[in-house]
Amino acid sequence: MFPMRWIVRVALATTSAVLLAPAAHARIASFVSDDDVFLALRDAARNNDATRAADYAARLGNYAIPSYVDYFRLKPRINSAPEQEIRDFLMRYDGQAIADRLRNDWLLELGRARNWALFDEQYPQFVLNDDTQVKCYALMSKALKGQNVADDARSVLVAPQNYGEACPALISTLVQSSQFNADDVWAQIRLVAESGYAGTIRRLAPLTDAGESTLLQALDKPEKVVARGPGSNRTAHEVFIVALGRAAKANPDRAVDALVSASDRLKPEEVALAWAQIALQSSVKLAPDATVYWRRTGDAPLSSDGYQWKVRAALRAGDWKLVRTTIEAMPQSLARDSTWIYWLGRAYLAEGKKDEAHKLFRSIADQTNFYGQLALEELDQKVTIPPRAQAVTAEELSPMAENQGFRRALKFFELEMRFEGYREWNWELRKMNERQHLAAAEFARQKNVLDRMVNTSDRTKSEVDFTQRFPSPFQDVMLATTQKLGLDMAWVYGLIRQESRFVQHARSHVGASGLMQVMPSTAQFVARKIGLTGFAHTQMNDVNTNILLGTNYLNMVLGDLDGSQAMATAAYNAGPGRPRAWRSTLTRAVEGAIFAESIPFNETRDYVKKVLSNATYYAALFESKPQSLKARLGTVAPKGFVASDLP
Repeated sequence: MFPMRWIVRVALATTSAVLLAPAAHARIASFVSDDDVFLALRDAARNNDATRAADYAARLGNYAIPSYVDYFRLKPRINSAPEQEIRDFLMRYDGQAIADRLRNDWLLELGRARNWALFDEQYPQFVLNDDTQVKCYALMSKALKGQNVADDARSVLVAPQNYGEACPALISTLVQSSQFNADDVWAQIRLVAESGYAGTIRRLAPLTDAGESTLLQALDKPEKVVARGPGSNRTAHEVFIVALGRAAKANPDRAVDALVSASDRLKPEEVALAWAQIALQSSVKLAPDATVYWRRTGDAPLSSDGYQWKVRAALRAGDWKLVRTTIEAMPQSLARDSTWIYWLGRAYLAEGKKDEAHKLFRSIADQTNFYGQLALEELDQKVTIPPRAQAVTAEELSPMAENQGFRRALKFFELEMRFEGYREWNWELRKMNERQHLAAAEFARQKNVLDRMVNTSDRTKSEVDFTQRFPSPFQDVMLATTQKLGLDMAWVYGLIRQESRFVQHARSHVGASGLMQVMPSTAQFVARKIGLTGFAHTQMNDVNTNILLGTNYLNMVLGDLDGSQAMATAAYNAGPGRPRAWRSTLTRAVEGAIFAESIPFNETRDYVKKVLSNATYYAALFESKPQSLKARLGTVAPKGFVASDLP
């Protein structure tokens, strides 16, 4: 039996079908090709428009990708379709990526409906198991059966942006079964407040004595809550601490004054938690006082962001003891990241513990990433290109051309449906060994799908081919342009590898275009600067024009930022004003690696590290000699804002 709300939805969908069918049929008649109909079907499914999806799917009886026609027809009805219809789909496409995708959708609906019998049957068959909400439902099902899942839940409940309905429901279940206590609930509320997800706060409010309106005020109007003071009971204290963290986002100094005034009315452990909230926001703002606040947190439990920003603040301050003690206190799942292994090694070196430091560096020096490269240099070696694996044979390539998942992916790339293409491609890679990964990467090269070549080749460990990982197409154009500007070609290729993965027609969600992902306003600005007459934005996917404008802009920001590739790379991603602002907060010169690690934007921090790591490998390829990432990073010294007319 389906719940009444599902029956109502079906009735509404039926009514909509009567009203919308003529318009839908009119649209179908205007389509030029089956591909156009298929794209409209995809959009109807995304909009949960079951009527249009059914109409469009009926037009595609002989389409090249029937599994996705069936999926997009079924997906808008996943909450009302007969169970047998869903089972038939899963059986028909068993072993394919699309079956796992539908099982993911179904598990979410089964969890929302609390249909634990079916959920428990299907969950072990969910291969990717990459959905946080599904994981929360799975733990909820176990908890309702009396199993203790508190530790597993704490490991899953770390990213509020992925919580949806499922994870707050799990938290509620764990509270009701006494597996979570008030400490767990308030830790989650503080974590959610750090990110500002009001919807999740509303779902957690009933688990406290605070009330929804009080918690939302702490989130949205924290100054009022802070002004009232901490109150006289634990709930009031916790709300005050949440409000302090939110207030510190706007004005850390005022939050500090409020905490100092109220500290005698709080317990010592509450004071430590409050300092952690202020210290986190001060660190993100790159405030020099952040380490002062962190030292007042004692052994207070921190969020993942809290631990990481405590280390970053200590790095900027040159406090290696604080770096060490913070990393040593991290949860193992976080401390095992190469980032913190490297910086713990550096802290050991600063304390004269060379043997312990080198042991850590050796543990990551074989990783072909930013911190693997830096660890290699700490062991007195430079970055080189490893020997190339034996060339892929025709016999190894042949199965790749016959692979049905790859064929579907290529069709999706042709339709600019990259999400679906990536899912199909990566699904097939799960079944392959290293030689097959190299063959798949070579097949991608032959099909000129360079982003898949790069990502596929990146998966190999022992057999590697850096010509696949670090391609350099359009060298004639690139060489002429960079030589004229005196620009490091390896750096430009490193940037393109991160920006577009060499997808010539790539377009970002904010409108950046082409190989170098140039924004429309930036393109117009640079075109005027260099005297490119008659420029139109439609030219941005032309390789010559894109490289011309992108490299000129990169050269401009490099000159504006004193020749620092670390700062100019950040500027290319986040705009020239931000790196200047970040530099102005420094109290001393720091290594480029410290500057990069303490960039307050997650995307830009990751971007700078990857671009400069890429550039170091490209330089090793182009120059056929060892390279230094440290030298490329240089140092960044404090300096006031520099006037510039760059946009």
